[in-house]
Amino acid sequence: MSPSEVQRIGSRDNPLLKTLRTLAKDNSAYRQHGQVWLEGDHLFRAAITRGWRVAHAVFAQSMWERCAADPAFALERVSVLPDALFAGISPLAADQEMGFVLDLPKAPPIDPDIATVVLDRVQDAGNVGSILRSAAAFGFAQIVALRGTAGLWSPKVVRAGMGAHFALRLCESVSVADALALRLPFIATSSHQGDWLHQCEGVLDLPWPCAWLLGHEGQGVQSALLEAAPRCVRIVQPGGEESLNVAAAAAVCLHASAAGRLRRTGC
Repeated sequence: MSPSEVQRIGSRDNPLLKTLRTLAKDNSAYRQHGQVWLEGDHLFRAAITRGWRVAHAVFAQSMWERCAADPAFALERVSVLPDALFAGISPLAADQEMGFVLDLPKAPPIDPDIATVVLDRVQDAGNVGSILRSAAAFGFAQIVALRGTAGLWSPKVVRAGMGAHFALRLCESVSVADALALRLPFIATSSHQGDWLHQCEGVLDLPWPCAWLLGHEGQGVQSALLEAAPRCVRIVQPGGEESLNVAAAAAVCLHASAAGRLRRTGC
């Protein structure tokens, strides 16, 4: 890449810098701009490994001096900022002072037949990102996020997802009625009622594919969804705590589904 193809920005009032700061810090900016900010090398490589097209890279000057020769960064557009200006966008560690602007494709429709995690007003961004990681790891290909759930492409969710976004079909701002159109058996999580999860494998047999319902951190799964679920499941907690964090509960439940699937089918 020749120096003439690199845009060097020195003013903090540059319109591009204003947009980048908004994308990096505003939870709803991705909806307005149709773009998402990816922080650091890991998220960039996770995206391109999954076939996503990333056209614009942004580097701190000192990082660009180290990375300019890497062919992975020979993108259509490269912007280079003084280190102090880059820190005003995103205070990453010194060895990660790079970011990428990803144009979001049109949101896909819900696929009614693939293994799904339904998020019912899960509000904490860290929880949502962690659930996306578990879903991708355990073979759940789709996330259906009801209105009131943290934005799936918001900065904190993208950071917490650690690249899982690029392996998933993400459907957000979904109505209860649209979620109930899934042609899958629903399994609802609960802290106080239903079958014990550790007794489900083999005895009650978790279906595959299925749709796990994960609810609001305080209120749980709403009644309209519970009524559609033939089964409620809870997790044994011999330590005596009141309830598990929803992201931790999701990891336990989704792993149980994946383990049951492997035992039954070997794949």
